[in-house]
Amino acid sequence: MKKIILFVFAAFATAALLGYSLKPKELAFLSPDGYIACYNHAIKDQIELDANLPGFAKMHPYPAYYKLQNATGSMISYPSPDGMDAHAYFIKSKKKSNKWLLVIQEWWGLNDNIKREAETFSSELGDVNILALDMYDGKVATTPDSAMVYMKSAKSERLESIVKGAIAFSGEKAKIYTVGWCFGGGWSLQSTILAGKQAAGCVMYYGRPETDITRLKTINCDVIGFFGNLDKGIPPPVVDNFEKNMKEAGKQLTVYRYEAAHGFANPSNPVYNKAATEDAHTKAIAFLKERM
Repeated sequence: MKKIILFVFAAFATAALLGYSLKPKELAFLSPDGYIACYNHAIKDQIELDANLPGFAKMHPYPAYYKLQNATGSMISYPSPDGMDAHAYFIKSKKKSNKWLLVIQEWWGLNDNIKREAETFSSELGDVNILALDMYDGKVATTPDSAMVYMKSAKSERLESIVKGAIAFSGEKAKIYTVGWCFGGGWSLQSTILAGKQAAGCVMYYGRPETDITRLKTINCDVIGFFGNLDKGIPPPVVDNFEKNMKEAGKQLTVYRYEAAHGFANPSNPVYNKAATEDAHTKAIAFLKERM
């Protein structure tokens, strides 16, 4: 009887050990391994799918209320290739200009914080037309839950159509510059790719980089990126890989890294880093002015 009991116990122990050893590795939220595992999709699609990842909303606490004062721009509509109208906050250059800056929202939507950023770029860059794109077709989130819903609902085909419509609205002779944060940081780079030969400069703040070297090879301008060493969404190894891929593609990428977390440039975020934000903004303005 004892032999039978020992045999059964040994069998259960062996099964448990095998079950543990064969258990799939659980990937930490957006660890380098987890990040790579997500890329069964094109990067432009993965930006949308980020909202499904555990912990993504935790990097975006409730934003502080902000109301834009003394606005110089206005909301406009323009046609997009999919047949639907698109919308943007438009600040027209006081002088006729073929320079256009596409400002691309965070995952919250085209809120007054992004419009303020558009106003700042307009005042500091001078004769530049500014289009702050409405990537959510009129929806603006005020909570992480609603932002998650809107971001998951923003399909890459529609986003691409919004960007293409903005490029067409700017005109065939327009020099296209782009800037964006988080969700918009990834789409700043994607918009630069879509702009083709019209692309003149790309600024991206902690956005998801393109990993397809074939697509990176189509970029026709310099790129500058600002990233946080404490960012769990776009961790340092991902930035390292972006630098490697851009070098392999033969493209110019300048990267600045700060001891800061994801969303460090948003004043409404608890992780806001004033010193890093001011340094990055100064460098972004200088980068754009040198290419205008």
